[in-house]
Amino acid sequence: MSTINIALLGYGTVGKGVYEIINSNQERFLTLLEQNVKVVAILVKDIDKHIPPKEGILLTDHFEDIIQLPKLDVVIEATVGVEPSFSHITRAIQRRCHVITANKEMFAHHGQEIIELAKTYGTTVGFEATVAGGIPIIQTLNKLLNINQVQKIEGILNGTTNFILTKMREEGLSFEEALSLAQELGYAEADPTNDVEGYDAFYKMMILSQVCFGQQPDWKAVFRKGITGITPDQIKHHDTTNLRIKHIASITKTEQGIEAILKPTIVQSSHPFYNVEGVENAVSIHANIVGNISLSGPGAGMYPTASAIVEDLIHACRTDVNEWHTSAVSQTSIV
Repeated sequence: MSTINIALLGYGTVGKGVYEIINSNQERFLTLLEQNVKVVAILVKDIDKHIPPKEGILLTDHFEDIIQLPKLDVVIEATVGVEPSFSHITRAIQRRCHVITANKEMFAHHGQEIIELAKTYGTTVGFEATVAGGIPIIQTLNKLLNINQVQKIEGILNGTTNFILTKMREEGLSFEEALSLAQELGYAEADPTNDVEGYDAFYKMMILSQVCFGQQPDWKAVFRKGITGITPDQIKHHDTTNLRIKHIASITKTEQGIEAILKPTIVQSSHPFYNVEGVENAVSIHANIVGNISLSGPGAGMYPTASAIVEDLIHACRTDVNEWHTSAVSQTSIV
């Protein structure tokens, strides 16, 4: 029986989650794919801080060791930053590997190039994990865009900021106290700037814009505001009148182009995001035929993102390459 050989680029929280899911679901993979699935190599930044999770797995801090493996089918990329991620994915596609990424910053910058390169080499690109954690928003949009035209999409796209705002309201914590709790629980990095200043959600907005509208707005024209200026008094004041503050991204197609805004927003109890609490993400899609569709689910932590990656892995391995590209690329220029 043949084996699907996988390399993991990055072995932090998400990378470990991917490995655990793959390792503990071998029978399920065999049923779905009629092939064995095996992680054969892991790329890490500091090799002294890691040990191979299983005997026979190549653990290395040199990408060349991975790309030169005699048999390699899928490269899963779970690192941060634009480079060397983009270069690694480019090399993997040129090696005719399927690629799956959770790197929203890199994909916001280079998603179109990656998709076009994959088409050239006859491979697939999975990027469900770049947006909204465990919510299957990319697959939903792929299906919806066959006939519907999306007019607007809104989202709570960062679980860390939503967790902080929830704890500030429910427990009266200061921003600093809520952030410290998020860091203790592994929802926020030691440097939380990307989350609390809105950069993480911004990159996700740009990916969604490309998926829905085939283009992104001018990045410099996007209004972006984080949550660092929000105080417990502000939250308490709005809570007394049944209003809540949510960090909401909004992308709208207008006659003048794509308008994108990311900011703390006051919502009423009738708003679909009013009861979205903790680390949950939520996305609301406004389309011309179906109307409004709202999805919510976990947006932070090890397993939601890892789950999205593994679903992409199964999709890539089960579906014929040409069929996958037809369904994923025909309606937009990035999916």
